[in-house]
Amino acid sequence: MRGATLPATSQLEHRDVHTAYGHLYAVANTPAIAPLGEARPNSEVFRLLAARLGFTDPALHASDAAVAAAAFNTDDPRSAGLACGLADQGWARLALPEAFAPFVSGGFPTPSGKCEFFSQSLAERGHDPLPAWIAPHESAVSNPGLAARYPLAMISPPARNFLNSSFANLPRWLKKEAAPCIEIHPADAAARGVEDGAPVRVHNARGSFRARAVVTERIRRGVIATPSVWWQKHAGDGQNANAVTSSALTDMGGGPVFYDCLVEVERLPD
Repeated sequence: MRGATLPATSQLEHRDVHTAYGHLYAVANTPAIAPLGEARPNSEVFRLLAARLGFTDPALHASDAAVAAAAFNTDDPRSAGLACGLADQGWARLALPEAFAPFVSGGFPTPSGKCEFFSQSLAERGHDPLPAWIAPHESAVSNPGLAARYPLAMISPPARNFLNSSFANLPRWLKKEAAPCIEIHPADAAARGVEDGAPVRVHNARGSFRARAVVTERIRRGVIATPSVWWQKHAGDGQNANAVTSSALTDMGGGPVFYDCLVEVERLPD
């Protein structure tokens, strides 16, 4: 959770305000303990850097309370909660109508104000103006030559006992996860001489990592899943799923395509 150079506080150690995420409430995050060791909030690190670099913009030096207050359009710098009840009860509903249906009468952020199946703005940017399926960068459809060498699609959801890469260094959770593994369909495993529990190497042109095989029909044929993200120093051979993951970006948003990843699996000696 913390880096070796700039250790950041956890959610339990700093003040924050969490805005709505799929709901209509804001939540106050009040620290339960003082920061441990030399840890400090990222926001404090940014303020210290701004001061050291000579940046004078007031926004770079505002306190956490002032930033939170500004987010809720209140001039009171003590707490955003004073404006919406957060300080008293720790949560508050956003100032929205009881029956909130923002697009019931249209009002979409499009040129027409409607939900557009044909998007003129996308057409002007050189994209398909109609909804369409786009083949992954790495697939038998888009790149049959690559798929011939690396026929298995790999997905890497977070391991059950890790929170992405957080907690992946704690002995309790490492013990529960035991070791890096891949889930593979029985037909794919048999074709590669892989038995349940066997050591395997997952690889493509970008790199490789080692894991143990879990042969199961829970996974679709032609796909492997590797619960991640294992810290490299705890991953046996010092590599994890990141070694084979694609760095390609989506065509519109420029986002990552982590699950757009073809690999091959080979059995290793016991």
